[in-house]
Amino acid sequence: MAFSKQEVIEIYRRRAGWYDVSANLYYLIGFREAAYRKKAVAALRLQPGETVVELGCGTGLNFSYLQEAIGPTGRIVGVDLTDQMLKAAQGRVLRNGWSNVELVCADASLYEFPQRVDGVLSTFALTLLPDYDAVIRRGSNALSQGGRFVILDFRKPENTPEWLLKLMLLITKPFGVTLDLAERHPWESVARYFSASEMREHFMGFVYVARGEAA
Repeated sequence: MAFSKQEVIEIYRRRAGWYDVSANLYYLIGFREAAYRKKAVAALRLQPGETVVELGCGTGLNFSYLQEAIGPTGRIVGVDLTDQMLKAAQGRVLRNGWSNVELVCADASLYEFPQRVDGVLSTFALTLLPDYDAVIRRGSNALSQGGRFVILDFRKPENTPEWLLKLMLLITKPFGVTLDLAERHPWESVARYFSASEMREHFMGFVYVARGEAA
């Protein structure tokens, strides 16, 4: 059974202090998390001076990649449901001296997007939301012409060997992932709300990057 919103908050409160370290453990099974994050940011096709909203920004692992794209004249709005994750993100911002990052503690399901943003990003977060479809719809409406909505997340590939599926569930469950989430298909919502969209699979199909571009 999928975790409730409060259970997800508690999971990430407990993991906030060592989230970055635990995420790196995926490399032991050949899961190149940083490479996939970079691919997602690259798919945004951000330019210097642009504004990007990151849903489920967590500890800010993507901020350095986003900063490289938008530069000091751009703006990052990091949204997360968990106070302790945002506290870690704030520490990252202060250590790097970034003055163009705004952090918002909010449920993405209720978050009011600023209008005419250039990009919306979500990495390993959106599938945790039961109403992900409404979030994607509202995000698409907030984008400026040519703006991009990009999702990096897990999925269940077709014809997956049971042993491999069990292994993936074992290593992702500490991050709030359960088999129930396999029924949620955010990439289909991207295709629904954007006339121009694409999805690319990675890591044997367990990971995907979906992008929609606003007309």
